[in-house]
Amino acid sequence: MSHNTFGHLFRVTTFGESHGPALGCVVDGCPSRIPLDAAEIQAFLDLRRPGQSRFTTQRQEPDAVKILSGVMTDETGAQLTTGTPIALMIENTDQRSKDYGEIKDSYRPGHADYVYDVKYGIRDYRGGGRSSARETAARVAAGAVARKVIPGVTIRAAMIQIGPHRIDRNNWDWDEVGRNGLFCPDAVAAALWADYLDDIRKKGSSIGAVLEVVAEGVPAGWGAPVYGKLDADLAAALMSINAVKGVEIGDGFGVAELTGEDNADEMRSGNDGPHFLANHAGGVLGGISTGQPIVARFAVKPTSSILTPRLSVNRYGDELELRTKGRHDPCVGVRAAPIAEAMVACVLADHFLRHRGQQGEGFSWPFERER
Repeated sequence: MSHNTFGHLFRVTTFGESHGPALGCVVDGCPSRIPLDAAEIQAFLDLRRPGQSRFTTQRQEPDAVKILSGVMTDETGAQLTTGTPIALMIENTDQRSKDYGEIKDSYRPGHADYVYDVKYGIRDYRGGGRSSARETAARVAAGAVARKVIPGVTIRAAMIQIGPHRIDRNNWDWDEVGRNGLFCPDAVAAALWADYLDDIRKKGSSIGAVLEVVAEGVPAGWGAPVYGKLDADLAAALMSINAVKGVEIGDGFGVAELTGEDNADEMRSGNDGPHFLANHAGGVLGGISTGQPIVARFAVKPTSSILTPRLSVNRYGDELELRTKGRHDPCVGVRAAPIAEAMVACVLADHFLRHRGQQGEGFSWPFERER
């Protein structure tokens, strides 16, 4: 199986399966002498960890990360990166592979079972193997390292819609995201969503969601035109997350309803370059960051594993009705926010290093030039 690596200068390779002994990642390209210890990585993994509320799978995994390489203790006792590959491992401790014995030869509708079998001639039916969202724990660990490379950048994600129910943007409060277990920035909406999701869960069904991720503090100039576009890499990174079926940057598909006058992000003179009067572009123009907040949204489909029998076939061509057992999230969007933040962090760390490599660390365009 190829294509388990993403990034150019900041490169991440993930490994492991949902029901294997462990999973993890190797981060290559991280600069040296950056303070990094396991506790910093663990804080982000704990946000994604399953079994923390009734809204997520009840699989009990501590997701305890171990740093295997790429970090050493200096003479002051600080843990610093060495510039060599950073290997991170997370052991699986609560696999229940027997839950999947009945579907060993059957294809779950909405899952990758059929296409894996077609491509490789073999598939890990125990939770989906590499196609399981369990793989994203390694991405969150890598994202924690990426944040250390770009400490001036703040990345936050929130769930803004579940099923047909949207937040009221007038109630947006980033502090609320960490309080309700749903990563929802609207306290009123979160209370309504909790009842709605309880009903979905009790029925053994699932529902989709939309999340928004915002990166602030990204200076103008990151990215490249044509084939190295920052927004293209962000879209690809977010689209690679399990269950994501759509990504938009800025106003996204909404720009189809705007006129040229409405869509143009007008500019006025500012102390440190142009001051934008709007951000329909989502912080990226021509594939290059503008210095405004970078805004992206993505839609996740309903969890494919549900208790309602669905029509399917097995690998021998026999038709059947399939009911998926096991422990599953009624809405995968609930745990997608930390994953989205991690993927955006990895992309931005990569583009920071690429920009520094091309233009030099202290490069800036002289907006203060003589007129």
